[in-house]
Amino acid sequence: MIPADRRYTRDHTWLQAANNIVTVGITDHGQEQLADIVFVDLPDVGRKVKAGDSLALVETTKTPQAGVPCPITGTVLEVNEELVPHPEKINESPYEEGWIFRLKVSNADLSRFMDAAAYEAFLAQKG
Repeated sequence: MIPADRRYTRDHTWLQAANNIVTVGITDHGQEQLADIVFVDLPDVGRKVKAGDSLALVETTKTPQAGVPCPITGTVLEVNEELVPHPEKINESPYEEGWIFRLKVSNADLSRFMDAAAYEAFLAQKG
């Protein structure tokens, strides 16, 4: 089930805003496509990023490295340190324990991203 309390990208990342802080992770569909995640390289806290920058890297049993694109411009406020010893949390709990990073943004309006229904329709189109 796709949580309705967040927004989604065509790159299979999710965003959830609280005030001007946006939490970002990989969707359930995205983690299924990647297969078993065995390593996560997290960004540095304080790093300024632009939408589209590759912000984190994941290694899987299927791909040597895959970049996690940053969907929104901001500054890295926090990273999920639990993913370093337990990268499988992205596979096991992509919407809760598997979040990857949090950004401080100047505008947390996420209306330009897909809601859960639109993301579900997007996945159905992809077949």
